[in-house]
Amino acid sequence: MDKSELLNTVTDRLSTLFSEGFVSSNNDSDMPTFIIKKEFLVEIITYLKNDKDLAFGYLTTMAGLHYPDNKGQEMGMMYQLHSLTNNFRIRIKTFFSKGDVEVPSLTPIFDGANWMERQEYDFFGFKFKGHPNLKRILNMDDMDYHPMLKQYALEDGTRTDKNDDMFGR
Repeated sequence: MDKSELLNTVTDRLSTLFSEGFVSSNNDSDMPTFIIKKEFLVEIITYLKNDKDLAFGYLTTMAGLHYPDNKGQEMGMMYQLHSLTNNFRIRIKTFFSKGDVEVPSLTPIFDGANWMERQEYDFFGFKFKGHPNLKRILNMDDMDYHPMLKQYALEDGTRTDKNDDMFGR
C-alpha cells in the first residue's frame, strides 16, 4: 500500500469506525494529523496498533500542548505513531479544557508511554488515569507549579536596563 492509499485508509477507518470520537484530519504539515475526542483515545490508539493493515505499533513521541487563548480547549496531548511495517507516521491530537486535565494512560498499550506520561505530568500537570507510577521525574518534588504552562510573561516588562536595539531585535 503506498502512502496516499494508507492515508486514505486511516482517514476512512477512523471517520467510519469512530465517527463519534473523530473530530477532523489534515495533511498540511510534516505528517498527517488526526484530531479526536479524549474519551475515545484508548480505543482509537488500540485499534491503530492492533489493525493488521495499519500496524501502528510504535509510539515515538508524546507531548503536552497548552494554548491559553483557545477557550474550552486550552490543553491538549499529541501522540506520534509509527507503522514500521508501512514506514508511515501519523499524529493524533486531543484537546480539552484546563479544568479537566485527566487523560487516559496509554501504558497498557505501549510500555514506552510510562516515562513520557510522567514527563508530561511533571511539566504540564496532566493526570494520566491508570498510570502505574505517576510522579515527577525531572523537576523537584516540592515544586508547586508546572513549568511548561504559559502562565508567565516571557520577559519582565518593567525592566529599564535592557536595550534590545543592541541585540538586533
